[in-house]
Amino acid sequence: MSREHWAEDAEPYLRPVATGEPGAWQQEAQQHGHRGEQQLTEVGEVVPPARVARALRISGGTPVVVRRRIISLDGKATELTDSYYPAHIARGTALAEPRKIRGGAVTLLAELGYVGHARHEEVMAREPSDGERTALALDDNEWVLDVCRLVVNADDEPFEVTTMTMPARGRTLHYIAKIG
Repeated sequence: MSREHWAEDAEPYLRPVATGEPGAWQQEAQQHGHRGEQQLTEVGEVVPPARVARALRISGGTPVVVRRRIISLDGKATELTDSYYPAHIARGTALAEPRKIRGGAVTLLAELGYVGHARHEEVMAREPSDGERTALALDDNEWVLDVCRLVVNADDEPFEVTTMTMPARGRTLHYIAKIG
């Protein structure tokens, strides 16, 4: 199923949800008459890629907790998403456990005192790796959008970096920035 006429809006994905309410992806898919799902593929401590370490302001080699997911629409993979959290925040919480988090990571982080105040995003078009091409069932000539989102609290402390890889074809990313 295509997402060619959807505009990606990050705001709903950065707000905690009420108890029993479906996650932002499930809600967005339902609004368009589809079924949105996430499959957790890995949870654990890893040494993050350099750009993630820089964004989290940690030294190279410092482990973080990662949650890797495949995002699907009507059973077809549409996005590969990795969320990274500083180990001192995530260790000993549901973020570090290989299971779904009740209310989602944003809700849990808010309960832990980490509420998003600002986000910084970098978007780049690039050729996919062979693994990404296979996972997203891309044709040989298709490119992906690589989105890297950093979330900071009111004290400008980074507490989450999420990297998203999605087919570029038909995607519109929608951004709103308040001035003043």
